[in-house]
Amino acid sequence: MKFKVNPKIFEDFNQPVIGVIIAAGINNQNDNLQIQKLLREAEVNLRKQLNNVEISEHSHIAPWRETYRKFGSNPRDFRCSAEALTKVVLRGSEIKKISPLVDLYNLISIKYILPVGAEDLDKMQGDLELTFANGDEDYTPLGEQENDPPQKGEVIYRDEIGVICRRWNWREGDRTKITKITKNAVVVLESIASIPIKEAVEELASLIKKYCGGQISVFYLDKDSQEIDLKF
Repeated sequence: MKFKVNPKIFEDFNQPVIGVIIAAGINNQNDNLQIQKLLREAEVNLRKQLNNVEISEHSHIAPWRETYRKFGSNPRDFRCSAEALTKVVLRGSEIKKISPLVDLYNLISIKYILPVGAEDLDKMQGDLELTFANGDEDYTPLGEQENDPPQKGEVIYRDEIGVICRRWNWREGDRTKITKITKNAVVVLESIASIPIKEAVEELASLIKKYCGGQISVFYLDKDSQEIDLKF
């Protein structure tokens, strides 16, 4: 199994970098009050940091809005995951507790204002690929049951079966979602337009190791390294 990026992604968009964490043999079942404490602290810090800031103009959000426009998605209707999660916090809401791994990557997403997501490797078939949609792929949105295929030319994550995430990082699919019984996961942190990412990747890898255990490996995909082996 490989993780591959279509070379045209690097040609068409502004310096994409994908941080990849492979977490093998993790324990995602135990609730941890410390993770919730860290999340609440990150929410408070985010509200202070972005007080009176127009989020659409933030240096970590505006490049994603431009990227969405470039592949044909209106960012007013479809927001990158970092913008969507940040808006939840800025409205005064708390991020919902889901599971240790998901809570940790949500923590890092709002701390660094980066799109972060994860998939259960045991539910995938064939290679994982960041590429462009043909428009006829199967895709069931997270928490739903109806097929909602992508538009032709839309940037997607997919495997041999179908779409895993639509509009680059807008909405994950239901089939490969992380659950409390997930043992092996691939976690993806995304950068565009030279937004710093390494510190966030390293902190998240450390947190996963601390709270979920397992074997943790870190990789980066960019124009000079366009595929890796997903060994777990």
